[in-house]
Amino acid sequence: MFTILDLVQPDTIEEAYRVLTGGNGTILGGCAFLRLGSQKIGAAIDLSKLNLNYIKEQDDYIEIGAMATFRDIETSPILNLYFNGVLPKSVGNIIGVQFRSIVTAGATVYSKYGFSDLITALLSLDTEVELHNGGRMPLDVFLNKSNEKDILTGIFIKKNKRMAVYQNLRNSASDYAILNVAVSNINDQWLIVVGARPQRAEIAQKASEALSKGVNIENIEHVSNMAAEELSFGTNLRGSAEYRKAMCRVLVKRAITEVLQCR
Repeated sequence: MFTILDLVQPDTIEEAYRVLTGGNGTILGGCAFLRLGSQKIGAAIDLSKLNLNYIKEQDDYIEIGAMATFRDIETSPILNLYFNGVLPKSVGNIIGVQFRSIVTAGATVYSKYGFSDLITALLSLDTEVELHNGGRMPLDVFLNKSNEKDILTGIFIKKNKRMAVYQNLRNSASDYAILNVAVSNINDQWLIVVGARPQRAEIAQKASEALSKGVNIENIEHVSNMAAEELSFGTNLRGSAEYRKAMCRVLVKRAITEVLQCR
């Protein structure tokens, strides 16, 4: 349970940023994960008046507003149309509909959760994020930046013919992932992303580059092993580092094979 001392519902993003940086302000998303802990929040900033709960198609990008929920992503006709529907598939099994209806895309990405299925899928696409103060930058750059007080306002995905596949391993359908993987390809340029290691999602750069040089049965096996060796894995209650490493090989191989079948 968490306690809020003061609830602020700003009418503009500028006002929200002033409260955030002016002292002990905290941005509220859907509060799904706040409810799992116990803390006292001085000034809780609710962004619900800022009209950030949208998913819209632009000429060159698909834009996801920070307050769009996982359920919005799951059911979006736009996102189901592009990239082999990888984003809806990545969030479709998370806990339950009620949970997915309150978890927001912006809070998830800004928090850089290690277990995030959405971040893994977004990293496999040509994704940028926009921060009110920090501006627009590639998602992988943002994930590797040090944490600073800012407000993530939107997620921008380049609209292209990239085909992507999401794979995951769970103890049960609605549980958090033990490991998740997203693999994508456009013009023979591949990206292999592994998350819930349990560290946050990361691109297997060497394996991605090796796969981009050519794909065959032997190479897929080799690249899958490369990805498992290149990345680090840890142990928690859901699985050991050794188990995750072994399953990484399996999921990456499966995802590559599935991308090759995409049309």
